[in-house]
Amino acid sequence: MPETRPHLLTRELIEAGGVHAIVARDAPGLRLLTEEERAASLRATLAERPPGDVWLFGYGSLIWNPTIHSVERRTARIAGWHRAFCLSIRAGRGTAEKPGLMLGLDAGGDCTGVAFRIAEEVLEAELALIWRREMVAGSYVPRWVDALDREGRRFGSAIAFTIDAAGEQYAGGLAREIVVERLATASGALGSAAEYLFQTRDGLRAHGIPDPELERLAASVEAAQRLAAGG
Repeated sequence: MPETRPHLLTRELIEAGGVHAIVARDAPGLRLLTEEERAASLRATLAERPPGDVWLFGYGSLIWNPTIHSVERRTARIAGWHRAFCLSIRAGRGTAEKPGLMLGLDAGGDCTGVAFRIAEEVLEAELALIWRREMVAGSYVPRWVDALDREGRRFGSAIAFTIDAAGEQYAGGLAREIVVERLATASGALGSAAEYLFQTRDGLRAHGIPDPELERLAASVEAAQRLAAGG
């Protein structure tokens, strides 16, 4: 497994519009959301806000690189969605020639991750940052979900970025060997797909969250990389 490097995706890069610029440069055929469209999406989400505090549900890189300011974090489970490498990417951690994969919440099952509570006084500013990070090309559908504790009790409402299964970047149902090959070989301006996988695995471990399928996938990708290196 490669050494963990400093995160290339930083709060400063997001604030400066760097993620949008990277995707626009490296995936020129992909339609990106405008600032106005992102703002409208955020307004629409907040218009449906349930009563109480706002939590953000992290299931992938938000766990180990949240980039937002939060006042509390806790383990949370959501129902009806599961963590899956179902987002095909040609920029950031992949290229047009070697597309990578990133995580999304696909329909069915459940998912355990980390929920971040955002203070009311900075809520809109912090969510605007997250929208600039996650809603670059409209590949996700932000929605409100019930955040459950380890005993299954609801403790709040969280925003979760679920995959748009009708979108052009949706890649659900790929054969396992294709998933492994993409994760083992793809990389881009923000790092490699394998680093993303390994850091997610390590982030889940650090929070005591078991994910046997992701552990098996990481082991397969490590094996594929060793084989490619002749080890």
